[in-house]
Amino acid sequence: MEINKNSYNEYVRRITPANPLWKNMLRAFITGGVICTIGQAVINGLMTVYGLDQQTAASWNTLALILGSILLTGFNIYPKIVRWGGAGALVPITGFANSVVAPAIEYQVEGQVYGIGVKIFTIAGPVILFGILSSWALGVAYWAGQMLGWL
Repeated sequence: MEINKNSYNEYVRRITPANPLWKNMLRAFITGGVICTIGQAVINGLMTVYGLDQQTAASWNTLALILGSILLTGFNIYPKIVRWGGAGALVPITGFANSVVAPAIEYQVEGQVYGIGVKIFTIAGPVILFGILSSWALGVAYWAGQMLGWL
């Protein structure tokens, strides 16, 4: 069966969902902004209430945001936030925690080793791998630049 190019393009246009770019960007901005505002409120609260310095409060804030993301993922709330806010919920550290926990929850029925152990880094694994690889490459480039007197 031969399909002409115009028919195929019409078919693709018809079944491809429309993506309202400005609406998606606004939602991502709002979602990321709310997550960052919560994080800043936690830092300010830790500094004010417990007298922690900026760096210690930021470290505790990171742990709090990761824990919150894990709990929201476990209660199936974070996926709804992601569906609404898109990249605004996926880019911060909360999104990374979600990407590690979600496969672990999904595949826990397959057991500790073959389920959770094998599948936990399905989504986050490439991020970790290429993050480490690019950090190493940039570190080598920086070292070489210093040795050659460029930096």
